[in-house]
Amino acid sequence: MKKIILAAVLFLATSATIQAQLLKLGVKAGVNFASQTGDFPDQIDKEGITSYHAGLVAEIKLLDKFSIQPELLYSTTGASYKFDDVSGDIKNELGYISIPVMAKFYLNNTFSLEVGPQASFLVSERNDFDVKNGETFEFGVNAGLGVKLTENFFLQGRYGLGLTEASKNADVKNSVFQISAGFMF
Repeated sequence: MKKIILAAVLFLATSATIQAQLLKLGVKAGVNFASQTGDFPDQIDKEGITSYHAGLVAEIKLLDKFSIQPELLYSTTGASYKFDDVSGDIKNELGYISIPVMAKFYLNNTFSLEVGPQASFLVSERNDFDVKNGETFEFGVNAGLGVKLTENFFLQGRYGLGLTEASKNADVKNSVFQISAGFMF
């Protein structure tokens, strides 16, 4: 009986160690340098906005140099528009719940290349005019570079490009460069 209990304890300890190596959970946050792409008339000068993102991250190790990294983030994007006439400036800020799923290719123990799709759901829209015209769903792609500073701390730089329209009334797509810092537990 003692041998069975000892074997069960060793099995559970080994299982927990293997699971800890295969799945890591964490948090991340950072800055967004966002803009919107599209065809704009010459009398409109478009500028990007600086905003933020924050949320949860997981890393599922599938191979020695390959992982899948799903994330659940709150992220704001948008742009600021300046008009040549006297109508004033307009700032459009869109808040999304974003779900990127990144394929993570490790170049060595420190650096990784990341690429993958992202689905985003509009949850807030703030602008300087009284029009709510943001599309409620956006699909895009991301690509970037990750750096593991320690076993737990990491930095990421990523570019995201919206593939679907961000507005119901205009031909615009979101574009964002993100710099993130995070911690894996």
